[in-house]
Amino acid sequence: MDFLNSFFRYPIDQLPFFLLTILIAFTVHEFAHAYFANKFGDPTAKLLGRVTLNPAVHFDLFGVLLLVIAGFGWARPVPVNRANFDKPRLMGVIVSFAGPLSNLLLAIVGTIIYASLVGSGVLGGIENERLFTAISMFFSIFNLTNFFLFLFNLIPLPPLDGYRILEDVLPPSVSRKLQGVEQWSIFIFLLILIIPPLQNATIQPLYELAQNMYVNLAKGIIGLYR
Repeated sequence: MDFLNSFFRYPIDQLPFFLLTILIAFTVHEFAHAYFANKFGDPTAKLLGRVTLNPAVHFDLFGVLLLVIAGFGWARPVPVNRANFDKPRLMGVIVSFAGPLSNLLLAIVGTIIYASLVGSGVLGGIENERLFTAISMFFSIFNLTNFFLFLFNLIPLPPLDGYRILEDVLPPSVSRKLQGVEQWSIFIFLLILIIPPLQNATIQPLYELAQNMYVNLAKGIIGLYR
């Protein structure tokens, strides 16, 4: 067991809840991209069968394994052809933002459910200790992870959604210049994920902000029951 805990990024007792969270979070995130792209006139994702909530269609096995082992990974990106949009830049922003927004909505809904269980006394009334622990652990991981994914995906570096949003918001001339250095921006992104001091300067503040969002929302909802 100690060997497994050292091998995986997450404690072995939390791993099933984390995998379930990622299963839901990644699937809904990619579905949101595909749904709005198709809604705005780009059938690329639909033709590839990506407008679905079937996790198998969106998952990248290596990306998920790397996420579990190293702490960062990915799902299969949804292909989007902005040339099919009536208003490419505006609709491009909406399609790109749909993914992170879906994670925010999942986090909010999950927090409302968990805080309501706590505030109403339903969770405290569960006598089975293992069930009590499992419910608490799942919602904590689910809500915090989705708040973090919302913030993380808005970082304006490729291949994240924040970069695609930035491309569509900036003037075309500036966007073209960004595309010229895009390959180097990806290296910067990888360095942030790999080098501890850079992680502490960028990822850690996002994680702390996600924690604050989760805790403050949960406290507010629980307070309604008192």
